[in-house]
Amino acid sequence: MASALAVGGEIVAAKADGSGALPAAFTSLNPLGARVKSITSEEFQSRLQHAQQLMGELQPQFDGLFFSAGTSLYYFTGIRWGLSERLMGMVLPRKGTAFLLAPAFEEGRLRERLRFPIDIHVWQEDQSPTKVAANALSELGLRSGRIGVEETAGFTFVDHFRQAAPAFEFISADPVTIACRGHKTAHELDLIRLACDATFDVFRAVFASLKAGVSQQEIGSWIEGGFSRMGLRGGALVLIGASAALPHGSAKPQTLREGDVVLIDGGCAVEGYESDVTRTGVFGKPSVKMQSVYEIVRKAQDAALDAARAGKLSGSVDDAARAVIATAGYGPDYKFFTHRLGHGIGLDGHEHPYLVRGSKTVLEPNMTFSNEPGIYIPGEFGLRCEDLMVIAADGPAQLLTQRFPVSLEKPLG
Repeated sequence: MASALAVGGEIVAAKADGSGALPAAFTSLNPLGARVKSITSEEFQSRLQHAQQLMGELQPQFDGLFFSAGTSLYYFTGIRWGLSERLMGMVLPRKGTAFLLAPAFEEGRLRERLRFPIDIHVWQEDQSPTKVAANALSELGLRSGRIGVEETAGFTFVDHFRQAAPAFEFISADPVTIACRGHKTAHELDLIRLACDATFDVFRAVFASLKAGVSQQEIGSWIEGGFSRMGLRGGALVLIGASAALPHGSAKPQTLREGDVVLIDGGCAVEGYESDVTRTGVFGKPSVKMQSVYEIVRKAQDAALDAARAGKLSGSVDDAARAVIATAGYGPDYKFFTHRLGHGIGLDGHEHPYLVRGSKTVLEPNMTFSNEPGIYIPGEFGLRCEDLMVIAADGPAQLLTQRFPVSLEKPLG
C-alpha cells in the first residue's frame, strides 16, 4: 500500500495559458503577484558605481570592463539580450560613464530596454564593433590600460577588441564581477527566497500527485505546467529508481513503481534570480538502506550549514559534508558522493564562488550557495538533498529555502 506521498491526483482540464492537463493538487498554485519587487534603475546604477570603485581599489587598477550579452550585462544594466554573432555589449570605464555597443538596426529595440539613460554607440553591418568601441574609449581619453573581460564574452569579440585596441591589456574581469555578483543585497536575497518558495509549492504538488506508471517525462511536464500557473518559467530534472544513481540521470525511459526513489532537482527564476532545490522521496515505503542513506545525507547537509561561516575557506564546507558521508561508509573521496558540495547561485543557476574541495575563496556575508550532498549507489538508487543558503555575518549559514527535507515519505512536509 503506497503512503500519502504516492496518492495520485485527479487530472484537471488544460489551462488556457498552455500549461496543459495537471493533477488536482496543482489548482492551488497562483502567481506571486505583489510579492515580487523589481530591481530599480537606481539599484542597477549603484552596481555600476560599485564596479568602478572596485576597479580603482585593485592593484594594479583596472581602466575599464568589457561585457557582451549575458547575465552580467543584465546585472549591471537590467538589459536582457540574446547572444549572437553580432556584438551587443557594454564598456564601463573606471572613470566616466558606461556605454553600449549595438548593431545600428537594433538601436530602437535596445532603447526600449534601457532602465536608465546610457550612451549607445552603433555600428553598421560592414563595420567592426570593437573598432567602434576603441574609438569611443579614445574619445574618453583612454588609449591604453587594463581592460577586464567578463568571463562569458566570446573569444572572437575579445580577439577583435585586442586587435582594434592593441595598446590595451585584456585580462579577466573576475576580481570585479565576482566581487559584485557574489555578494547579494537584501533585495536579491528576497527574490531568491521567493523563487525557492515557488519551487516548494510546485514540488509539493508533484509529490502529492505521484501514481504508479507515471513517467519521468510526465512528471517533468507537470513541473513546467505548475510554474506556468504561477506565471513563472521553470522546470526540473526528474529521476526515478536506478536512474537516480546517476546524479544527472540516464537516457533510459523510466516509469514509477512501488518502492522507487523519486529525485526531483530544479527550480525557477523570479526577476532573473534562480532557485535550485532537490527533493528525494520514495513512492511507497522506503527500504532500510534508503532510510539509512537519507539520514546520512541529511547529516551531511547539517554539517555543511554549520561549516559555512564567514571567514572560512569555501573548500572547508565541502570537506565537512564529505567527512560525514565517508565516515558513514560511503567513501572515500568521490566514490559515492560523486560531485562537489555546492555552487554559488543568483542570476545564474551555477555561478561563482563554488564549494569544492581545495577551493580557497574566503566566505563572506551575503554569499549564496547550494548545499547538496548526495550518495549514489550504481544499479540501486541515488539520493540527494539540496537547499540554498546564505553566509551570515555571525554563526552558521542561514537557509534561503523554507526548510531542510522532512522525510522520504514527506520530503516537503
